[in-house]
Amino acid sequence: MHPRRWICLLLLFLVACNQVPALSSTPTFEATTTLAPVVPRTTSVPDPKATAREYLDAWKADDYATMYSLLTSISRDAISEEEFINHYRGVAIETTLQGLDYEILAHLTTPETAQVSYRVTLHSALVGEIRGDTVMNLSLEHGQWRVQWSDTLVLPQLEGGNYMKMDLQIPARANIYDRNGHALVAQTDATAIGVNTDQIDPEQFETLIAELSNLTGLRQDTIQGRIESAPPGYLQFGEVPAARVEQRFNVLSGLSGLVMVPSKWRFYFDGGIAPHLVGYVAPIPQEQLDEYLRRGYRQDERVGQTGLEQWGEQYLSGKRGGSLYVYNAQGQPVTKLAETPVQPAQAIYTTIDADFQLAVQQALGSFRGAAVVLERDTGRVLAMASTPGYDPNAFEPNNYNYLALLNDTASGAFLNRATQGAYPLGSVFKIITMAAGLESGLYRPETEYTCGYEFNEVAGLPPRYDWTWEHFQRDGRTQPSGTLTLVGALIRSCNPYFWHIGLDLYTQGLTTAISDMARGFGMGSRTGIEVVDEAAGNVPDPNSEVDAINLAIGQGDFLSTPLQVARFIAAIGNGGTLYRPQVVERIAPPDGEPTFVFQPEEQGKLPISETTLQAIQEGMRGVVNSATPRGTAYHVFSGLNIPVAGKTGTAESGSGLPHAWFAGYTDAGRSDLPDIAVVVFIENIGEGSDYAAPVFRRIVELYFRGSPGKLYPWESTYNVTRTPTLEGGEEGTPEPGEEEDVDFDEGED
Repeated sequence: MHPRRWICLLLLFLVACNQVPALSSTPTFEATTTLAPVVPRTTSVPDPKATAREYLDAWKADDYATMYSLLTSISRDAISEEEFINHYRGVAIETTLQGLDYEILAHLTTPETAQVSYRVTLHSALVGEIRGDTVMNLSLEHGQWRVQWSDTLVLPQLEGGNYMKMDLQIPARANIYDRNGHALVAQTDATAIGVNTDQIDPEQFETLIAELSNLTGLRQDTIQGRIESAPPGYLQFGEVPAARVEQRFNVLSGLSGLVMVPSKWRFYFDGGIAPHLVGYVAPIPQEQLDEYLRRGYRQDERVGQTGLEQWGEQYLSGKRGGSLYVYNAQGQPVTKLAETPVQPAQAIYTTIDADFQLAVQQALGSFRGAAVVLERDTGRVLAMASTPGYDPNAFEPNNYNYLALLNDTASGAFLNRATQGAYPLGSVFKIITMAAGLESGLYRPETEYTCGYEFNEVAGLPPRYDWTWEHFQRDGRTQPSGTLTLVGALIRSCNPYFWHIGLDLYTQGLTTAISDMARGFGMGSRTGIEVVDEAAGNVPDPNSEVDAINLAIGQGDFLSTPLQVARFIAAIGNGGTLYRPQVVERIAPPDGEPTFVFQPEEQGKLPISETTLQAIQEGMRGVVNSATPRGTAYHVFSGLNIPVAGKTGTAESGSGLPHAWFAGYTDAGRSDLPDIAVVVFIENIGEGSDYAAPVFRRIVELYFRGSPGKLYPWESTYNVTRTPTLEGGEEGTPEPGEEEDVDFDEGED
């Protein structure tokens, strides 16, 4: 230390010892008693307790700059502000300080100096409460009391250069499982797989492709295409458990160009099963480092950043243990202040099935969209997929392939379209408009309306056209739907009928009937799923006739998430109960009873009568019923032989092709497989009946039968498109404009 600082510390010591009698750490006098002889003063002296409180209140608020400003000039010469702040930060980290309380016990005043004794209680995240009685010495400078710096201002045990250190005990991070106990993420040995394309032996090329396909699950033609189109250098193919490599190691180790880098990390199986739900871990962000250190984390730990990894951090990381010691200046332990034992982490078991979830992800292919599958009568999330997805292993620095995804900002892979994407709903919203019309008393299920090509009931507004007119222009044979009941209008998705209802309710003074019904169906508010971030959507109240007819078909400023839609579709299927969607089946330590077990949570009832509910159900069954081919999706569900009900939707997006929706539920009534509600959403692709409805059917087949039963219109074989390699080199689904073979005859707008 600089000689000047030694002199300052000596003066500080002399002031404390020679001018003011020392107080016991446990004074026996009253806090208001003044022990020094009364000295006549010509000016008033401020209360030293006020300065002590200001200093201690600033400590409670982590306001170290204010604390430093309250030090005497000699103290500030002895310790810089940076050193002072680092000292208190170090105390906070070593004690895992979450907060503190203090109590002023007594004070003593002389003309130029004062002492204030106080009791401090430090609240530690790991070891509980740490208490100590200590003394603050103060000097009068320019008419104000200032604090004489000393280590004992923290705790009396820190005199003479003593310091505190926490001996941390950290449990292993727990795994995340599916509902059947299959690991979705676990700490394990894994191997990053890649290829140096310029080192491949042509004679081994076919063997290399076959082995890579076996390791990664990718198709051989996909692997070959990627290698042949890649520039010279390293090309990553993903990560696999080390055990899979060991089974074929003798063959793999002899393949030129194959790169295998083993390591141990928190491994996300199959390149990410439900990655938007599970989330990922990553090194502690620098801006949050102090916060985590004060919770007992090591600087080099990985912590949850999104999804279950973040939401369940308190369970997955366990209860950290520690022993807080005081060491002397020579680094020898002096005393143990407190300790607490470590407790094991708790595993999270999700409501999803790993195999089904992967199949749903594959069913969406390379579309940009989302699919949500709820257990209809409980709110369990059985699958939630958002595409494009991402590989959570990319955030592990020990992963040789980890840089591949970090700069990806264009694909929107990190957006959970199922919960964070808010979109116009299109014709699926007609369910809500139908409910509002029936509940208004102005309409009955059998109320008729003639559904033609045009709608021109708004004065001064150019005619609007039904989807049948657009199809007539395309095929020359699609006719208007004609006279329909309200149930028939839902089956046929007649735009003019629902525009008419919206306009009629608005002009008759029921201006918010449809928007109020939408809110009653859970639109415009978050579902409360908790585990993942979600958007609230938007339900506007119409301010004009144009607003009213736009809202009636789910357009205008209306926005919803696929999860919100899935919740109300499930309610229609189960008799009217809105359940909170939940992802966690149970939380449990390695040995012992679960600390959380799933229970269905009712959030309310649909604000409709039994008659209205039955009419909606009848209409949704008619949409898919091939026995009466008037529904907008009957051709998609021909031969399914699983009872379903649903509604198509095609929503104008404002840019490019429309969004495709299909929302529905099953009514199989099986004891071994609960009925489900499914919503499929695909961005900027075309009509709901042509794209979203086939994906819906595929998901239902996967759930009840374990495998697909009907090819998509764009497939040559399952999961292989008719055009093997699409623009951009991705496989799985057609690009917009490449759907010439799709049957458009019975689509809807």
